[in-house]
Amino acid sequence: MSGDAARENRLAREKSPYLLQHAGNPVDWYPWGEEAFERARREEKPIFLSIGYSTCHWCHVMERESFESEEIAAILNEHFVAVKVDREERPDVDHVYMTVCQALTGSGGWPLTLFLTPAKEPFFAGTYFPPASRFGRPGLSEVLFQVASAWEGQREKILDASSRITAAVGEQLGSAEAAGDAVPGPEALHLGFEQLLGRFDEEHAGFGSAPKFPTPHQLSFLLRWWKRSGDGRALDMAERTLHAMRRGGIYDHVGFGFHRYSTDREWKVPHFEKMLYDQALLTLAYIECAQATGNRFYAAVAREIVTYVMRDLTGAEGGFLSAEDADSEGEEGKFYVWTSAEIRQVLGEEEAALVEAAFGVEEGGNWIDPVHGGLPGTNILHVSGDPREIAERFSLTPADLGVRLDQARERLLAARSRRVRPHRDDKVLTSWNGLMIAAAARTAQVLGEPAFAEAAGRAAFFVLDRLRREDGRLLARWRDGEAAHAGYLDDYAFFIWGLLELYEATFEPAFLADAILLADAMEELFADAVGGGYFFTGTDGEPLLARPKEIYDGAMPSGNSVAALILLKLSRFTGDSVYENRAERLFRAFAGSAERLPSAHAQLLAALDFAIGPSREIVIAADRSDPRVAALLVAVRRPFVPNKVVLLRPAVGDGGPLRDLSPYVAAQTARDGAPTAYVCERFACKEPVTDAAALTSLLA
Repeated sequence: MSGDAARENRLAREKSPYLLQHAGNPVDWYPWGEEAFERARREEKPIFLSIGYSTCHWCHVMERESFESEEIAAILNEHFVAVKVDREERPDVDHVYMTVCQALTGSGGWPLTLFLTPAKEPFFAGTYFPPASRFGRPGLSEVLFQVASAWEGQREKILDASSRITAAVGEQLGSAEAAGDAVPGPEALHLGFEQLLGRFDEEHAGFGSAPKFPTPHQLSFLLRWWKRSGDGRALDMAERTLHAMRRGGIYDHVGFGFHRYSTDREWKVPHFEKMLYDQALLTLAYIECAQATGNRFYAAVAREIVTYVMRDLTGAEGGFLSAEDADSEGEEGKFYVWTSAEIRQVLGEEEAALVEAAFGVEEGGNWIDPVHGGLPGTNILHVSGDPREIAERFSLTPADLGVRLDQARERLLAARSRRVRPHRDDKVLTSWNGLMIAAAARTAQVLGEPAFAEAAGRAAFFVLDRLRREDGRLLARWRDGEAAHAGYLDDYAFFIWGLLELYEATFEPAFLADAILLADAMEELFADAVGGGYFFTGTDGEPLLARPKEIYDGAMPSGNSVAALILLKLSRFTGDSVYENRAERLFRAFAGSAERLPSAHAQLLAALDFAIGPSREIVIAADRSDPRVAALLVAVRRPFVPNKVVLLRPAVGDGGPLRDLSPYVAAQTARDGAPTAYVCERFACKEPVTDAAALTSLLA
């Protein structure tokens, strides 16, 4: 906690790690809520709104420079009502006011800074402000004085401007294009591929220039386009990008897991924070590429990411935690980088030489970063050459080199664990847990790793137990014994996705049953009955400037994109067309956006690929304990067959609890006592098979 704990402000009563970081500031902060707004109305003061999150580097900088400043705090406290918002707890508030910032300034980011009227209507917006003017960027102290002066002398003009801004942004967020007459077709998939091809970095892989973000759902879409079209360029783009990221400094070569993004084209210099949702989405991309290619490299990366999450981002009760900061001891990246001398001290001269050759370590350091400056003399580990050439240089086989490097990595990890760790944001978010449950469960299926399925199951039980009210309503955040904030569309869609993957990993009908219940609740709470698709906030959500519907797939896929996929899957799991009809209305609602710029809707394209088909329903009739089931499951899980659902029903009887959820399994029994697979495609079922090779042939 920053500042003087003896004079804690109101944020000390909150659970958000981000708000608690500001609890000792001299600023008289309020959390978002009626207490702050009532005071603003009573005292006729404008609201200073600051939005960020606990692992945000520039949020830390602005706090140190400005919010810990007695002088700036005095200005804020005298002239404004200061309100702090954690964007990860209140994505609804963040989304609305980020739209304001982008509309007024042409850009956005965090920290997000706005000035509002007491009615919460915005009239000025920006992001990071230094305490005083710097290189043409206005200083916060000057901005505060100017806004306070204008509020006193030109209030009517400000109120008029805020009303016009509110109306314009409300129209932008609340309006939706008319639903199309038809869902997008295969041409949207093809155009999405062509747009990504046009943006591909042929030299360093990935898309666009610096900074480079992973956007793994784009890679998952490319794998689907390759599967559909046979166009090797799609697979090549996905593989080269996945290889480049794993080799680069954006990957933590000592402790595993991916940093947030790369500040350069080469994937070498990362922004060092680690987010749970990145781990989840990248795990899915790597494990799908392992399925598509059969290359164990990708499977190993997926295994490493899940290992990192289980070790460092899992709470004592099983919930997955949100993030790790970029900073430690006031320096970005300090926890992760190494001097040559530190490596020699840990490993000795001989092993250090091997590691330094493999990971690009230089005596004087290799971190030259125009954005963050770097730490003098330090090295960001990255794969700097061909491992085969390095093995030959040290008279090793590639296999022996791998063993030696892994042993050295373990020793470096042990040494690094004694350093001052970055702050860990330990709140549990339902939405991000849903993504990680899906990723861990899928990886468990493909690799046959029951520990991964167990971790996913513990997280799912945590959400169902701690983040679901007695009336069934999902909540968005849990921390320190408290669950809060009515869940958003992302919470429902992402968590349902996790439950469906978890069902296919464990074949426990309860997970499928919970997914169905939550999908029906999602329809009641979020559906746009007129325009199709789903609003971001529920019918019971706090009224803001507008009730937005999101479809753009940014750092995370949109709730609507994931909703489309899970609705299609549910229709195949249950045989109930009502879910497919909901998905069709969703596609119609966003057809215009998806057809104009499909590459910006990569997750929606993945769902569209499922909708276009062919999709398959695979029912295996067998007892889960029958050892012969394993071969059939390998045949189903190892290859890349993305548009499928898999159910396991008991070998005999009418299907037990699964029959109530999926009535069509009642007639699909084991043949001659042997585990039997039924494959249905294009609304027609193939002859059942009991042999894994025959099942592989059916799915080819």
